[in-house]
Amino acid sequence: MRHRKLAAGAAAFTVLLAVPLVGPVSAAATTEAPPVSASHVHAAGEVILDIDYQVQETGYWCGPAATRIALSARGIYRSQADLAAELGTHVGGTDWIGQVTGVLNGYVGWYETKEMPNDPPTQAQKDLLWRDIVLNINNNYPIVANIVAPPGNQPPGYPPDQTIYHYFTVIGYNDIDRTVLIADPASFGGNQIYWLTFDHLASLIPPKGYSA
Repeated sequence: MRHRKLAAGAAAFTVLLAVPLVGPVSAAATTEAPPVSASHVHAAGEVILDIDYQVQETGYWCGPAATRIALSARGIYRSQADLAAELGTHVGGTDWIGQVTGVLNGYVGWYETKEMPNDPPTQAQKDLLWRDIVLNINNNYPIVANIVAPPGNQPPGYPPDQTIYHYFTVIGYNDIDRTVLIADPASFGGNQIYWLTFDHLASLIPPKGYSA
């Protein structure tokens, strides 16, 4: 397996906070992998993308913040307020992952909406998700995922007595231990950049979807 990384001293991501950072955040930076065709997808050990991270600026701007994080990997920087307007985000949130796909495509192309209606997901849906993660990350396109996190099946720090409807960004993967790196704009409990197992991520997306 290959571990792609930048020269020593390069930063993995820049943290631009809307609220104070709680706890340390660190990750190893990687170079952008060469393009790969959709029919020839190979994992490359550990690959982590360079992003600018921000905490969401309102309780319902997770969609805009996750979209902003994804665009930052492509060198595109927009305010959360501008992206909220483009996404049609309202006080109830961003209604559908397809709205995220449309905005991402308006800036960089590439993205498609992938629905995951089965809960639990089928093996075919999980296989497609892993393939999309590898293909996207190898080509420097983060994935934005719309998740549903009920009590008992949540990322770290989430309110344990609530079902959380949320968007976050997948910015890396490790195919050795089958994990994915999440940039989470909610910063629940100060958890901003963290690893999840791939199976955990796959269990969180249904019945929603992701942009890849």
